[in-house]
Amino acid sequence: MSNQKRTALALTAALTVAMAGSVVLMAAPAAHAEVVDVNYQCETPIGPKGAVSPIDIKSVKSGSGYKLTMSFRKGVSSSPVELGRGAMDPSAAIEVGGAETGRVQVSGPANAEAIPANTPIKISDLSGTYTPKKSGKVTFTAGVLTIKALGTTTTCTPKNSPGPSLRLDVQGAGGSGGSGGSTAGGSTGTGGSTSGGGELPKTGPLDSAAALGTLGGTVLLTGAAGVLWLTRRGQRPTG
Repeated sequence: MSNQKRTALALTAALTVAMAGSVVLMAAPAAHAEVVDVNYQCETPIGPKGAVSPIDIKSVKSGSGYKLTMSFRKGVSSSPVELGRGAMDPSAAIEVGGAETGRVQVSGPANAEAIPANTPIKISDLSGTYTPKKSGKVTFTAGVLTIKALGTTTTCTPKNSPGPSLRLDVQGAGGSGGSGGSTAGGSTGTGGSTSGGGELPKTGPLDSAAALGTLGGTVLLTGAAGVLWLTRRGQRPTG
């Protein structure tokens, strides 16, 4: 077999192996997010109310922690009177489970527009920061929602034991550790929707695709360069 054919076959094999490694790396997600229906039952000043709202929780890495954003697809309560602009202040708890347990408090801005009487109250996006203390797989589940308006407080509690809206592999400051009763580090958010900062990256199977794809490309180029080096070395004149 000629040197040219050997070179072509070796290069093809190296590229195939490198590309396969890149695909495997990209198939390993660091996080998974999904929309979960939460049956909120609310204790209001005028009696119990309830509604089911699809909830999703997204995250974006921020320093040593993660910025969490909790979004409500539907309103969960209503008011017998109109709520003027800025009259309602929402907040909620996100329950943390898995490698460590606890909760993260999230909050959002007051309503930007007036809410008519007897109309479902649309909750703005709620955000806060989670700082892991342990390493491992952590889950985030919608917890109690609190709505303060016109001097009153409405508390809405999930009654259907909803599943996690977000699963995340985290690296804590203390390194790897088993599950236990530790309290997750968290702080109350300072605002709702991610205005002025661009679109909040979605957390899911493709979150780490860019980084993993870069790594796969590096493997690809390294394999090709190695084959070319060996081929050129084999073509050096002997004697």
